[in-house]
Amino acid sequence: MSQITTAQGVQDFLARATGSFIDGGFLQEGRAFEVLDPSTGQALTTLHEGDRALADRAVALTKESFEDGRWSGLTPAARERILLRFADLVEAHTEELAQLETLNQGKSINISRGVDVGFSVDFIRYMAGWATKLEGSTRDVSIGMPEGARFNVYTLRQPLGVVAAIVPWNFPMMIALWKLVPALAAGCTVVLKPASETPLSVLRLAELALEAGVPKGVFNVVLGSGSVVGTRLAEHPDVKKVTFTGSTEVGKVVGHAAVEHMAHFSLELGGKNPMLVLEDADLEKAVNGALMGGLFNQGQVCAAASRFYVHRSIHDAFCAQMAGAVDTMQAGPGMDPQAQVNPLVSKRQQESVRGYLDRAREQGATIHIGNDVPAEGFYVSPAIISGADHAMEVAREEVFGPVLTVIPFDDEEDALRMVNDSELGLAASLWTNDLSKAMALTPRIEAGTVWVNTHVTLDPAMPFGGLKMSGLGKEFGPEAVNAYTELKSVCIAY
Repeated sequence: MSQITTAQGVQDFLARATGSFIDGGFLQEGRAFEVLDPSTGQALTTLHEGDRALADRAVALTKESFEDGRWSGLTPAARERILLRFADLVEAHTEELAQLETLNQGKSINISRGVDVGFSVDFIRYMAGWATKLEGSTRDVSIGMPEGARFNVYTLRQPLGVVAAIVPWNFPMMIALWKLVPALAAGCTVVLKPASETPLSVLRLAELALEAGVPKGVFNVVLGSGSVVGTRLAEHPDVKKVTFTGSTEVGKVVGHAAVEHMAHFSLELGGKNPMLVLEDADLEKAVNGALMGGLFNQGQVCAAASRFYVHRSIHDAFCAQMAGAVDTMQAGPGMDPQAQVNPLVSKRQQESVRGYLDRAREQGATIHIGNDVPAEGFYVSPAIISGADHAMEVAREEVFGPVLTVIPFDDEEDALRMVNDSELGLAASLWTNDLSKAMALTPRIEAGTVWVNTHVTLDPAMPFGGLKMSGLGKEFGPEAVNAYTELKSVCIAY
């Protein structure tokens, strides 16, 4: 293993970051907690977490910054320019941000550089452009009273106000930006709570946003547990929109809390995402797609492929090729660019994934495990499960780890029934070279995103969000920025 050297900027940041980022600076108050390196289980740094009182202070400051117009009162072009400077700063600090993400979350530095930062830069620039493109419309109306009156009717979009954003630990920086930037583009102000496991990159983003010209108090970060700080933000009467990414169970709690004070809310929740491989599919491409879709970030991806319905005629070859591939993967820390298997985010997640494997083995499934992994740190070797059936826990629940369950089918209608037989509906992929089948089957797959001959490919312009218990609302595209606005109708009699 050959790990890269920690950048000086990372060391400097770890020395000065002390806790929540409120009104333009770090706080050092509240309970101290350690932020861990998943590759070793050792502490990277110590921060201080907030409580309900700090959440209230942050909301009050964020509300003040909205009402005094320091952000919403800027011209759309001025907000766009600041957000574009923010994108430039994120790009300029690519290596520093990527290392923070890798050290804190555990993922490969290659992913952090290319996706967590690289994709995010494109996303910020795309969303910045929407600041100058929000629009209403004029309407022809036929109001009949009073007799002879004429009316001019139009709609306009206005920012909602204070947004509470609650983000998970698998892509902490990137998903924070998915919520922050469209909200800012719309003219809202934001208080954000990162996951307790992975706060570092989000805190650095807050510094860069300030440097870019986002005024103090417009973007605040509160550290703390979901049960305390997250709950308080969701239920706070001055929060006008709650946006949450995480588990379905917690998402329901967040949604209930928001609706109690009639706040808007969007929920991007869990996925148990199927990959349907038809008999005519290109086997090599399907296997490569399964490995990428299932093992990217060690399977800690809400849209990860985790259950594979493969036509029986190619099932054995599919499993064999996947097993052969995982046997070549070497484990190591994310800071080693050559390592293909990296640690999971935490000890708790490691134990959860191992529990699923133990129960699948007890239920009679055949499990092929990849190479050995280091004893220290939170590693789990990739696992290919065959001999399972659709009713097994490992085929129905979101494992959120490097566990791929392959189930054969003979009849496409039966396979489609299994694909849709889930309370979750975030994403799915269909693998076939038959255009007619692709066109016929994609509308019948119950998922918010359906890929054909690819999996986990995203673009800032392509809406992303789930059906069923996988959530409400969309990230990306104009749908995302519009969700941070209120549509107002204006009727003028003349």
